[in-house]
Amino acid sequence: MLPKRLRLLLVAALVLILSQFSLALAAPTLRYTLSMSAPQTHYFEVEMTLGGFGKQYTDVKMPVWAPGSYLVREFAKNVEGFTAQAGGQALRAEKMDKNTWRVYHPRAKDFTVRYKVYAFELSVRTSFIDASHGYLNGTSVFMYPAENKMLPSTLTVQPATGWTQVSTSLKPVAGGAPFTFSSTSYDELADSPIEIGTHKVLSFVANGTPHTVAMYGNALYDEARLLADMKRVCEEAHRVVGQNPLDRYVFIVHNIERGTGGLEHLYSTTLSVSRTAYSSEKGIKDFLGLVAHEYFHLWNVKRIRPIALGPFDYDHENYTHMLWVSEGGTEYFSNIINQRAGVVTPEGYLADLGNSIGRVENTPGNKVQSAAESSFDAWIKYYRPNENSANTGISYYDKGEVIGATLDLMIINATQGQKSLDDVMRYLYAEYYQKRKRGFTDEEYQDAVAKVAGQRFDEFFLTRVYGTQTLDYSTVLGYAGLTLNVAQATGASLGASLAATGVSLSAAGTPSGGRYVVTSVLRDGSAWQGGLNVNDEVLTLDGTRVTEDLNKLLADRSVGSEVRLMVNREGQPKELRFPLLASPARRYRIEQVASPTEAQLVVLRKWLRAKS
Repeated sequence: MLPKRLRLLLVAALVLILSQFSLALAAPTLRYTLSMSAPQTHYFEVEMTLGGFGKQYTDVKMPVWAPGSYLVREFAKNVEGFTAQAGGQALRAEKMDKNTWRVYHPRAKDFTVRYKVYAFELSVRTSFIDASHGYLNGTSVFMYPAENKMLPSTLTVQPATGWTQVSTSLKPVAGGAPFTFSSTSYDELADSPIEIGTHKVLSFVANGTPHTVAMYGNALYDEARLLADMKRVCEEAHRVVGQNPLDRYVFIVHNIERGTGGLEHLYSTTLSVSRTAYSSEKGIKDFLGLVAHEYFHLWNVKRIRPIALGPFDYDHENYTHMLWVSEGGTEYFSNIINQRAGVVTPEGYLADLGNSIGRVENTPGNKVQSAAESSFDAWIKYYRPNENSANTGISYYDKGEVIGATLDLMIINATQGQKSLDDVMRYLYAEYYQKRKRGFTDEEYQDAVAKVAGQRFDEFFLTRVYGTQTLDYSTVLGYAGLTLNVAQATGASLGASLAATGVSLSAAGTPSGGRYVVTSVLRDGSAWQGGLNVNDEVLTLDGTRVTEDLNKLLADRSVGSEVRLMVNREGQPKELRFPLLASPARRYRIEQVASPTEAQLVVLRKWLRAKS
C-alpha cells in the first residue's frame, strides 16, 4: 500500500488534472459562417455559433472603425435582422448602445447569433457585394464577443452560386469543409480581408515566401511583367528591415473605373486601382508605388508601430502623434524602395521628391498644423476635409514623406555614410516588435533615431515635427551634394478654385455654358482678401458673362490689375472688386552641384545607392 503522503499527492495531482480538463472542456468556442444567398441585393449573411459561454448574458460588438483608416465609420449602421437562438428556441436580445447587442441565455451555454450586413461601398476600407463578386473587411461584417476578443475562431465561407474562388490570408483548416479558415483572435480575423467570386489568381515567390495576387475586374496587363515587377519591389522592401515575418502574403487587387488607394493588413493588402493603370509607363509606376507603400506597411505599422496602434480599441478612436512615421514614413520608404528596385531612376526620384516638397510648402496649412498635430487629428480632419482644409492643415502623408527624407540624410551625414533610416527601422523591429512585443512611444522613436545616428536631434523634432518651422531642405540636401532650386510662379493668381456644373461640350469638344461655383479660397490670396466666398456662383467678369473657368479667363492679367465680379450669393447678386495679387506658388527642383566633395558623394551613394 502506498504511503499516506504519496496517496495525498496523487489525489491532489488527479484533482488538478481533472480541474484542468474541466476548464478545457468549458473553454469558449466561436465559429462563423458567412453566406450570400442573394448577392445582387448587397447583403452578407452571418452566423455566429458561440459555445461554452456560461454567464447569464453575452454582449457582442461590431467595431466602429477599420485599423489603418482613421475614421469612425459606424459599421453597425449596416446591420439588420439581429436574432439569437439556443436549442431551436429564440433568445431575448437587446441593443445596449450603437454597436453592442446583449444576448440573454441563462440556461444555455451554447447559442447562435444571426444577422445580415448591407455591403455596397466598394473601397479598401469597407465591404461590398453584388452579382459579380463579394469583398469584405472583417471589422465591417463580423461581430465579436465583447469579453473574448482574443478567442480563436473558425470561419466557413459559403460563396454565392457559381463563385469558385475565395482569396484571404487566413489559414485554411486542414481537413475542414471547403473554404474553412482559422484565426488566432478577432484581431487576426478583422485584419484579413476576403475576396469572393470568380477572380483570377496569380502567384509569385519573394524571399522564399509564396505571394498570391487576386485580380478582380477586367484589365489588360502583361502578366509576366506585372509579377516580375511586384516580386522585385517586394524583395527590395524586405532588404530595408532585413527580417522576413511572413509565411504567406495576399494582394487583393480591385481593377475598377477609379481606384481608391490601398489598405494594409498583417499578411495581406487590398489595392484599388483604375483598370487602365497598366496601359502606360506612368500608370505602371503609380501601381508599383501603391504596391510598395502597402507592402512596406507589413513592417511599418503592422509590426513596427506606435504604441497606440494595437491592441486595438474597436469602440473608440486610437490616438497617436506618429502617423507621420507610420504613413508618411511609409510613403518615403515606398518611393526609395521603387528607386532602389529600378522602377524609377535616381533622377526621377529626386524630381518626385521635389514635387512632394512643393505640395507641402505650397499648402498654407503647413504653417498652421504640425506633422504631429496632423497625425493626432486624423480622426476629425484628414478623413473629414472641407473647403478650408488646405488653409488649416497639412497631410501627414506629404509632410511625413519629406520629414523622412530629411531624417535619413541627417542620419547618413552624422554617421559618415555608415547608417541610415533603414537602421532605425531595424532597431525598432528588433527592440519593440521582437523583444518587447509592443509598440513604441514618441520619445522612444526619438531615442531610436539618436541611438542609430550617434547624436540627438531633439531640436529638430521639437521645431520641425511637433512645430511648424520650415524644414531645412538646403542643408540636408547639401549633405548629398544637392541643391534645391526654388522658382517663384510668375503672374497674378485668383487664389480660388471653381467647379463647373451643367457644362456642355461644343462641336469642337470644348466646354461651354454652365455654372461656375467657388469650391475653395486660398489663405491670403486675391480672392481671400477680396471677399470671394466658397459657394459663390460667379456670374460675370467685368460685365461679361462667365462661360468658362475664371482662372483661365484671368491667366493673362497682370499683378495689381483689378477684377470686377458679379456673384450669386445665396440667391442674391453681389458685386466684388479687388486687385489680383502675385501667385504665392513656388516650384521646387532638386539638382546636383557641379563638383561634389567625396564626403557628399558618400552620403549620396548611401542614400540613393548611386554609383557616382
